[in-house]
Amino acid sequence: MSTASNDNVRVRFAPSPTGALHIGGARTALYNWLMARGSGGTFVLRIEDTDRERSTPENVEQILDALRWLELDWDEGPYSQFERRERHKEAIERLIEAGVAYRDPATAEDVRAWKAEHGNRGYRGTPKDVEGAAVRLRVPDDGETVVEDVIRGPVSFPNAAQDDFVIARGDGTPLYNLAVAVDDAEMGITDVVRGDDHLSNTPKQVLVLRALGADVPRYAHLPLLHGPDGKKLSKRHGAASVQELRDAGYLPEAVRNYLALLGWGTEDDTTLMSTEELIERFRIERVGRSSAIFDERKLRWMNGRFMRELPLDEYTDAVASHIAAEGIEVGRDALKAACAIAQDKAQTLAEVWPLIRFLFEPPVDDPKAREKFLKPEHLENLRGVRAVLAETEPFDAPTLEERLTAFVEERGLKPKAVYQPLRVAITGTTVSPGIFDSVAALGRERTLERVDAALD
Repeated sequence: MSTASNDNVRVRFAPSPTGALHIGGARTALYNWLMARGSGGTFVLRIEDTDRERSTPENVEQILDALRWLELDWDEGPYSQFERRERHKEAIERLIEAGVAYRDPATAEDVRAWKAEHGNRGYRGTPKDVEGAAVRLRVPDDGETVVEDVIRGPVSFPNAAQDDFVIARGDGTPLYNLAVAVDDAEMGITDVVRGDDHLSNTPKQVLVLRALGADVPRYAHLPLLHGPDGKKLSKRHGAASVQELRDAGYLPEAVRNYLALLGWGTEDDTTLMSTEELIERFRIERVGRSSAIFDERKLRWMNGRFMRELPLDEYTDAVASHIAAEGIEVGRDALKAACAIAQDKAQTLAEVWPLIRFLFEPPVDDPKAREKFLKPEHLENLRGVRAVLAETEPFDAPTLEERLTAFVEERGLKPKAVYQPLRVAITGTTVSPGIFDSVAALGRERTLERVDAALD
C-alpha cells in the first residue's frame, strides 16, 4: 500500500465539539495550520460530531470562536462528520460486498468466551447475516500493521492481537474509526497530525483505509502536554482553554508563538518569532517525542515581550477591545495617552486597566497601602512634595523627575519614602506606571486634589 506523498499537502483539524478548545487541541490546530501555510497546502476543518448529546451547536461555535481568535483560518469546511453518515454507510456496504467486513451478532459475553477459548488472541467472528448484527472488519491473522509515524518512527501492532473490530453498530450507525478513515480518504488528507492519545486508533484506521483501497496518510502523533509539575495538563495549571487565555489578556500572536514551541524548536533555538517566521521555519519532523511543559509564567513573559513591541495604536486597540469586553469604555485619545505610560509595565492586557484606571476613576481604596505608606512621617514628606508639584513648570515627566529627585536628595530621603506615598495618594494602590509619567498624565489639578485628600 502506498503512503501519501508530500505533494499538495492536505491536513485536517478534526475536533470533537464536546466543550471549549483546550490548549492541547489549539497546538494541534496550529501545527496543522503551519504545515498547510508553509507548504502552500490546504487546511481542512472537520467537526467530529457523531456524539449527538455533547455535540451541540454551542460547543461547535466555541471551537470556531477559538480558532478565529487564534487567527487560524481554514480553507475548507467546517465539515460535519455526522452529516456525512450516508457516505460512511455506503463505505460499510462496499466493505461487506468485498468480503473484507461481515455482520456478526456476537455479544460482549460471546467475545469474552471466544478469547478464553483461544488464548486471548484477537477475536475472530463468524459471519451471520442477521438483523441487528454489528459489522466487523476482518483483521489479518498474521503479520503486523505498521504505523509510519513522523515523530515516533515505525510503530508495529501485531495483527494476531487485534480483534476483528466493529465498524458499525447493529442499528447501522458507523463507528469512529470507520468514519475517520472514510473522511480522510474522501477528503484527500495527506498528513494526519494529532495527539498521541489517538495512536492506538491508528492501526484500525490504516486497516480500514487499506480495505477501501485508499492511500494511507503520513501520521504524526504529538506528545501530550503536561503542567510544570509533570502531570497531565488541566485547569489546576491555570488557563485550560483558548477562551480563558483570551479573557486573561493574552495576544493571539504570542499564544501562537508559545504553543508552537511546545514540542518543536528551531535549529538555533530562537524563542521569539513572528507568525511569518513560524510558517517559514516550522517542520513537523522536528517535533520531539517527550511531553512538552505548558508553563503559563513563560507565556506571560512572552506575551509581555509581544505587547511592548506593538505599535502604540495597535496596543491601544487591543486594550480597548479587552476592556470593552469587561463593559469599560473610555475616549480613544485619553486611552492612547494612558497606554503610552503603561506599555512597558503590563505583561497581559488584563493588567493594563488596573494600572491606568486612576486616570479615569477616583483612586481605589486599599487599606493596606494606606496603612503602610500614609503614616505621619510619610505625610510630612507628602506635604513637601505637594509644594514642589504646585510650582513645577512645565508639568511634564522630565521636569517632574528633575524637581522631585532634587527634593529627595535635599532631604536625604530614600526615593521609596517619597514616591510610594505619592503613588498611593494618586492611585490608591502601590502599583502604577512610572511615578513621573503617572503624575504628568493625571495633571497638576487632579494630582494636587488627590494629594490634599490624602493629607486630610
